[in-house]
Amino acid sequence: MDTAILLISADRADCLEHSLPLALAQEGAEVTVIDNASSDATGQLARDAGARHLRLPERQSWAAANNRGIEATQGEAVLLLNADCFLHPEFLATAGPRLGGERVGSLTPKLLRTAGPLPAQRLDAIDCIGMSVDRRRKNTLLGHGRPALAYDEPGPAFGPDGAAALTRREMLEDCAIEGQVLDEALEKWASDVDLIWRGHVLGWRSEYEPRALGWHIRSYGPSTRSTVPERDRRVQFRNRYLMMATNDTPAGLRRDLPRILPYEVLALGYVLLRERHLLRGYGEAMRLLPRARRRRRLLEEKLHGRGRSEVPFGLEPAP
Repeated sequence: MDTAILLISADRADCLEHSLPLALAQEGAEVTVIDNASSDATGQLARDAGARHLRLPERQSWAAANNRGIEATQGEAVLLLNADCFLHPEFLATAGPRLGGERVGSLTPKLLRTAGPLPAQRLDAIDCIGMSVDRRRKNTLLGHGRPALAYDEPGPAFGPDGAAALTRREMLEDCAIEGQVLDEALEKWASDVDLIWRGHVLGWRSEYEPRALGWHIRSYGPSTRSTVPERDRRVQFRNRYLMMATNDTPAGLRRDLPRILPYEVLALGYVLLRERHLLRGYGEAMRLLPRARRRRRLLEEKLHGRGRSEVPFGLEPAP
């Protein structure tokens, strides 16, 4: 399966210098560097290495920039890849065949932690083995901080983290609403989860392949949340509600209300006691709610005649 690797860099030439050669070494792939209005050497590195250079004249969100890359490339498979993620030389060789399974729309790799781009900086710990959404509708980074040898069996998964997400183009096109594969209103945080959630609704599934390895510098996760700007935390907080409004159903929400309601109470208590700036996130979600509801109506139109598939809330690879 031929693959378009979309390697996005927004002034991350320091990492791109190391991640680009590893991406170019993947057999059967065409690498496009999405230069998100960088002011550093991103473009020069892409040109010198012989990669395709897609320059965006103005800085766009992670979701919007990747949408431009998806639109501009071919390939039966698409690998969304951050500049701070460094692939094992056999990444695609091990991941690609799993993507060819029936209705497999995405492949979840095993990402390990690293403190920097050099092999000597790699840590003996998992960065993530994908993402999941539980019945509280809380999206979670799976496996973070566990020993590197954990989660060593392949199997079904909810879906990959956007740092290195191998997807089938057919699924991306199926999930697109109003021409957007990734919901640009979500900007970055959880836009990958939103896409995979919608894929499950439409009958696509994800597989986990632990031999598909990468090393990732985690900028936002359980171990780094306190260092992330308030606005980014607020966007992540509000996006949970927008995902629910787009992909969920009233019946599903009623079914899981005994799990959702206590979580909402606890979340509000946390906001009031620890991060009051997140109160603005409720207002931002309400402002964007009509758009999310419109997207849900369009999703229901896609489902007409084929039915809504069950979403595997809480699914994660076996430890």
